[in-house]
Amino acid sequence: MDFSDINARGMVLLGCGRMGSAMLQGWLERGIEPRAVWIMDPHAPAWVQDLDGIHINTDLPENPAIVLLAVKPQLMAEAIPTVTGLGGGDTVFVSVAAGTPISYFEGALGAATPIVRAMPNTPAAVGRGITALIGNGTATADQVDLADALLQAVGQTVRLQSEDQMDAVTAVSGSGPAYVFHLIETLAAAGAAQGLSADLALQLAKATVAGAGALAEQSPDGPDQLRINVTSPGGTTAAALNVLMDAETGFPSLLDRAVTAAAERSRELGK
Repeated sequence: MDFSDINARGMVLLGCGRMGSAMLQGWLERGIEPRAVWIMDPHAPAWVQDLDGIHINTDLPENPAIVLLAVKPQLMAEAIPTVTGLGGGDTVFVSVAAGTPISYFEGALGAATPIVRAMPNTPAAVGRGITALIGNGTATADQVDLADALLQAVGQTVRLQSEDQMDAVTAVSGSGPAYVFHLIETLAAAGAAQGLSADLALQLAKATVAGAGALAEQSPDGPDQLRINVTSPGGTTAAALNVLMDAETGFPSLLDRAVTAAAERSRELGK
């Protein structure tokens, strides 16, 4: 993707916490110049403040190519007036604020403002995130492509057909890392209960989950076949899967209830 328009017109990053700074690092690696970036955050990280030419908490450019809204949802109402003057033109606004619908930003910035709503997840901090995005009716194909290219700086991207899908995305990939972290916790605890030291059990659990995830992503086989590949009839894995795959008490029912609860809560927060 050619970022020459951003380098010429500038871009604004409203919020430079973990997600914002992870994205910024990816953009700089892909050719966006520090002089083209305006950061609005009273607590910008030290490494960002040390970048030669970057603008931090100064007057904004008149017509930046893009404004990325990366403040926490509960702080959005307080922060967004900083950039409302840039709405209504050809500056595209990209929000990564969970649970905040496009209609909120159209109300704050004007219905004629190009807006892209995105849902990244926390593995973006190590460049392994996945982000779902969708633009409003004003955003052009080129503007959505630009937002997509910027979000690829921290991992994979997918396009949604409807904003209504964002609640399910939130429940699966937005909240999903927490489910996996809890799996690591509980797998390690179970290993310790079987006689391993806590440190060894945690090391085994983390490496196993990370390795299995990488294999699932890179293998041409689906997760069902990969599971079968590990499972010998009547063996140790089969004994464990008899518990985990139980229709009433195992993963199928448990994860369905968990994802449903997260999706319902996302819908409530978006009202």
